[in-house]
Amino acid sequence: MNPQPPKLVLASTSTYRAALLDRLGVSYTQQAPLVEESMLASEDFASLAGRLAREKAAAIDAPDSLVIGSDQVAVLGQQRLHKPGTIERAHAQLRECSGKGVQFFTGVALLNTVTGNVQSSVVHYRVEFRVLNDAEISRYVTHDNPLNCAGSFKWERLGIALMASLEGPDPTALEGLPLIALCKMLRKAGLEIP
Repeated sequence: MNPQPPKLVLASTSTYRAALLDRLGVSYTQQAPLVEESMLASEDFASLAGRLAREKAAAIDAPDSLVIGSDQVAVLGQQRLHKPGTIERAHAQLRECSGKGVQFFTGVALLNTVTGNVQSSVVHYRVEFRVLNDAEISRYVTHDNPLNCAGSFKWERLGIALMASLEGPDPTALEGLPLIALCKMLRKAGLEIP
């Protein structure tokens, strides 16, 4: 008789992350982690993404579970890009990104609450924007409404038309949950994927 697989918990209420996790065909629940997301003075952006993913997994009360934490940090030059929240800020953010490269650091962590073992990884992705004019930006923001996306775009939708190039090992990292790294972690934790 096979032992019961551990419960799987996504430490996020993000619909984007849930849609990505749905691709794996696993059963899971979602919980909102309460984590302060400020950057520490000694931290770089990749370290911030990794730490926040681990802290989000650890913030969930889920006995006998595997808890998935994830966080994404978008960076233009040395400036962290946040979710714009308003149409005006989305326009401004895309004007700033026009013709430039934006770095994305997406952290993922898997906490086994039985053993206390934590696996974690940070996936780096680079997005190079085309030079964008105001009319293109307006049409894009109206169409995709990317107000809850760091960098103000959804690459998996019309946002791909804003790009000159994408460079990285796993495109799901751009959406907020790197599935290649996560699948490796889940298999190591004993889940059969696929």
